[in-house]
Amino acid sequence: MLKTTLVAAALLTASGVAHAGGQEGSIGVGAEFMITPITPFALGGASLTYDAGAFHVGGFLGFEDGDGPDNTDFTIGGRFYYHVHSTAMSDFGIGGSLGIVSLDAPMGADRQTGLFIDPGAQIRLFLAANVAISAQVGVSIGTMDASGVAITGQTIGGGIHYYFF
Repeated sequence: MLKTTLVAAALLTASGVAHAGGQEGSIGVGAEFMITPITPFALGGASLTYDAGAFHVGGFLGFEDGDGPDNTDFTIGGRFYYHVHSTAMSDFGIGGSLGIVSLDAPMGADRQTGLFIDPGAQIRLFLAANVAISAQVGVSIGTMDASGVAITGQTIGGGIHYYFF
């Protein structure tokens, strides 16, 4: 019994602090979507995220090409969140996203281009040491073809990422 206790004590002292994701210098791949509601196309897509420790920054790219000619839609954007608070399994960040969407208009009309800014907050929860789900809340500010501006409050956007250490 004494040997087991001594071995357990030695292992506990020799082991380091357990880290979840969000480690400085890690890169995550996955999918993320802004809180901007665009029907029928979601503003987001495949994403890449770099975690610098005090903040994380990333970008996304989405593409859709349905049946028929001249109906390709795409989106591109980026995001930045400064970590206001972090724990071993989560972080809370303040920042936002910027996205550009290009939609093919129906019935032969001109293509529509939109610019959207989503300032707000993001929570990342690490389900494992290198897998995170995220949720955003904030305000969506957008314009389509520079012909008007919409400001709406939205409840959630989100994503999932796998981090490589």
